[in-house]
Amino acid sequence: MKPPATTLPVRPVHDRETDVLVIGAGTAMAAAMAAHELGLSTVIVEKTAYVGGSTARSGGAFWIPGNSALEAGGADDSIERAAQYLEAVVGDTGPAPRWRNYLTHGPATVDMLVRMTPMRFGWNRGYADYHPELPGGSAVGRTCDCRPFDLSVLGEERARLRRSRMRKLPMPVTGGDYKWMNLMARTPHKAFPRILWRAAQGLAGLAMGKEYVGGGQAMAAGLFAGVLRAGIPIHTRTAVRELLLDGDRVVGAIVVQDDREVTITARKAVVVGAGGFDHDLERRRALQSSTLQPRWSLGNSGNTGDLLDIAGKVGADTVLMDQAWWFPAIAPIAPGEMPMPLLAERSLPGSFIVDDAGERFVNESIDYMSFGQRVIERERAGKPVGQMWMVFDQAYRNSYVFATLLNPRQAIPQEWLDAGIVRKASDPAALARATGLPETAFTATFERFNRLAAAGVDDDFRRGASAYDRYYGDPTVDPNPNLRPLRRGPFYAAKVVLSDLGTCGGIRADEFARALRSDGSPIGGLYAVGNAAGNAFGDTYPGAGATIGQGLVFSRIAVLHAAGRLR
Repeated sequence: MKPPATTLPVRPVHDRETDVLVIGAGTAMAAAMAAHELGLSTVIVEKTAYVGGSTARSGGAFWIPGNSALEAGGADDSIERAAQYLEAVVGDTGPAPRWRNYLTHGPATVDMLVRMTPMRFGWNRGYADYHPELPGGSAVGRTCDCRPFDLSVLGEERARLRRSRMRKLPMPVTGGDYKWMNLMARTPHKAFPRILWRAAQGLAGLAMGKEYVGGGQAMAAGLFAGVLRAGIPIHTRTAVRELLLDGDRVVGAIVVQDDREVTITARKAVVVGAGGFDHDLERRRALQSSTLQPRWSLGNSGNTGDLLDIAGKVGADTVLMDQAWWFPAIAPIAPGEMPMPLLAERSLPGSFIVDDAGERFVNESIDYMSFGQRVIERERAGKPVGQMWMVFDQAYRNSYVFATLLNPRQAIPQEWLDAGIVRKASDPAALARATGLPETAFTATFERFNRLAAAGVDDDFRRGASAYDRYYGDPTVDPNPNLRPLRRGPFYAAKVVLSDLGTCGGIRADEFARALRSDGSPIGGLYAVGNAAGNAFGDTYPGAGATIGQGLVFSRIAVLHAAGRLR
């Protein structure tokens, strides 16, 4: 596929030999740094005009048990306990040697990033694992993220960093900040000191010629800075056309930059980290859901699955192609626009979600991947949920951040009402009519939810029973921070669609990140990492940042194996 045209400067690529060829400039940049530390030459090629991949568009957290940031933060955890958890979570949906090697090499990967980049990491204490009630699970969590990062260290290369999909704020925002920003109207004593500190940090930085960012921008920029510090070339606008074979071993690739065809020979390894097939709609509709629409995925727009096909031509098998990092979102205002993700919003009290029968069908507060899987399971069982609606009252709107509405008391934009993505009514029956939901079923659901919420116990779906549910709840609501009756209108219903953070099926890989054939044999010289590879955790998501975590860790594992350091 020809890379997109752009006015950004590009480093010309030429025929060359290298030890390691890295395909994709997201978390796979960690592979290039690992190679550099071992004294190996390396080259990165990236199809799009920008560096950072889906990481740059994400929350930027990583889930890597036993790492030094957890230890420094006082986390009382162990690799053994994390192994117990993954055994319970993954079960037989993914090969145990793969996630066990991930745990073994995770801490050393974080240490490498501290050595090789300007990034510093912190523990997001309290951000529970996604299934903390299972053996080995943690209610205080294992999620870490990058501290606010100064983009000015990138110099002129700043223009090549992929931008965030988030609304730009004049301050860096970490994962922990996000939690409390949602509660600024309810817990101002906790929220405003953080907001003021971050705002002061951002403004002071600007005064000194710095530009501090958080989240995925911080992580992607930090990786980019590490690569630049090491002098590793990154050739953007450079797409892979085919992989080169010497017998049955991959020894490089033919790439195309601005219509010029170039051969890069790799003596040790070709590491594929080019993302999934997020924007290959035809393949996704065939393998995942026929309801998916263009631009509903929040993943990097360059993730079109090219390398899955190219690797398939040299024998690579695929796995988990029906899976994605699902993420419910508010429907886009117009066709072709992107949806607005729902994270904390689903857990906050005074709201619930219904299907097109007007009935609840899921614990609204569960992790986003599990939420999506419940939707897909219904579709595959022949009982699709159809159009989903998130229902809330005015007290909810006055209390919390909602989608892109950062002011809790901000009115629902007229544009949203005119587009029909939010409906408004004075009572439940009128809201049912406004949304086209069955009036009797919806009003019964409304009344039952209110009874359960008043008691503080969700008998139907156990909302609020998990520590993960409660993390994004409202701590001022007692006895259940995720439940409150909807008592007074006006009432609202926001149209919900199933978006995602990207696909998580891809090239079948083993515990060393080697690409495998359908018979399980490894393809010499070829490795797959990140979303280009099948999820190391099978069909599950153990905790916030597990996708970035495995991209980083398996990038380092791949290079260690290629260099003969792992067997």
